Amino acid sequence: MQYKDFEIIDFHIHPFLEEKNNICSHIPYCNMSADGTKRIFDNLGVSHVCGSVLTTYDHHGDYASVWERILDENEIALKLRDAYDGFYIPGFHVHPAYVEESIAEIHRMHTLGVNLIGELCPYFHGWSDYSCEGFSKILDEAERYGMVVSFHSMGEDEMDKMVQAHPGVTFVAAHPGEYNAFMRHMARMKMSDNYYLDLSGYGIFRHGMLRHAIDEFGAERFLFGSDYPTCNPAMYIGGVLLDELISDEEKEMIFSKNAKRILKL
Repeated sequence: MQYKDFEIIDFHIHPFLEEKNNICSHIPYCNMSADGTKRIFDNLGVSHVCGSVLTTYDHHGDYASVWERILDENEIALKLRDAYDGFYIPGFHVHPAYVEESIAEIHRMHTLGVNLIGELCPYFHGWSDYSCEGFSKILDEAERYGMVVSFHSMGEDEMDKMVQAHPGVTFVAAHPGEYNAFMRHMARMKMSDNYYLDLSGYGIFRHGMLRHAIDEFGAERFLFGSDYPTCNPAMYIGGVLLDELISDEEKEMIFSKNAKRILKL
């Protein structure tokens, strides 16, 4: 199959409405803008993108509380969904220090047709423990509403506890990581059939890693992701597309079919 024969869904981006919230480290060299995001992905043959909005560290002082900041990010995500007219599938944030508020946000997003939480980036919002009681309560509600929970990989033992305590939640871990982190992801995939891995960040460029993972679990458990605008999506597309160890059928599953299935697209 040729490049344009594959539908591609990028499960992991962080779009921005205002230039001040573009988290790319090399903005002046990327010809990157909020208006140009869709053009960039159109040129790469990407049909849909998913993920959460992150406001930058420099603008923490714009908000009276962390929860106010989270609500603003979630509202920006909804505005971008409308602006991109179906191209962008929004993810929203929750926070274990604001359990009741987070549960109310799950209810609100459900009524608005949003079923993706995250990618959660706790270090942006001042928390760190995926196994804490507050987040566990939020995950209980996410499961009740059939939400997909995308999260930044951090805290190996805490991630283990989270997955063990919530085998019914559909989790998508971001970033395979280097070998030891990747093997911990594989162990968690054995804990729960509802644990998936998106291929953004470190890991995919290690030759044979993806083949190893597919041989263990099948291609059904892996999703294409880039972590744009921090990372270059062309690199990640090439990492799957040009991998001669992966069959066309497996590439199709990773590029789009698995995301469609878990997001019910």
